[in-house]
Amino acid sequence: MFVYVNLLLLILLIQKLLKFKNINSSMKKRVESFTKALTTFILLSIIVIAVSMYLVSENKIIGPAFIGLGIINLIFLKVVKINFASVYPDMVFGAIDNGVLVFAAVLGGAYAGIAGAIIGGAAGNTVTDGIGGLFEGYVAQHQRQFKIDNLRTAMSSMLGKMAGCLFGAGVGLILVWMITSFF
Repeated sequence: MFVYVNLLLLILLIQKLLKFKNINSSMKKRVESFTKALTTFILLSIIVIAVSMYLVSENKIIGPAFIGLGIINLIFLKVVKINFASVYPDMVFGAIDNGVLVFAAVLGGAYAGIAGAIIGGAAGNTVTDGIGGLFEGYVAQHQRQFKIDNLRTAMSSMLGKMAGCLFGAGVGLILVWMITSFF
C-alpha cells in the first residue's frame, strides 16, 4: 500500500509541474500521457491485488479469475483506443513470463517449501524474462516486417504486459490445478 501512496503523490507532483508556464506543449502531452498510464496502472493493480487476496485459497477458480482480469485489461485497451496488434509483443512477453514462472514457483515450493517457491520464482523470473524477451522481440520484428504498427507508449506497454501476465498466470494456474487434482 505504501507504494501506491507514493505513486499517488507522484501523480499530484506531476500535475503541479504541468501548471508551470515554461513547459512546452510536447513535454506537457508526454507527461499527461504518462500520468494517465500511471493512474490506470494503479487502478488495475488494486483490482488485481484485491481479487488475488480474495481468491487466494480458491484453487479451482483463481486461474479463470486471472484470465478474467486479463480480459479487463483488454477492455481498457479498447477504452483508451489502443490497437490490439500494437500490444501483441508485450502480451506474448507477459504470457510466457508469468506462465512459466507459475511452474517454477510451484516446483520450487514443492521441492523446498516457501523459500523454494521464492527462489524458484526469482530464478524462474530471470529465465522467463529472457525467453519472453526473445519472443517479444521476434514478434515485434515480424510486425515491422509486415508494416504492423507496434509503436509503444507507457499505456500500451503497461496494458499489454499486464494482460499477457494475467493470461499466462491464469493458464499456468489452471494447468497446475489440473495436474495436482488428477495426479
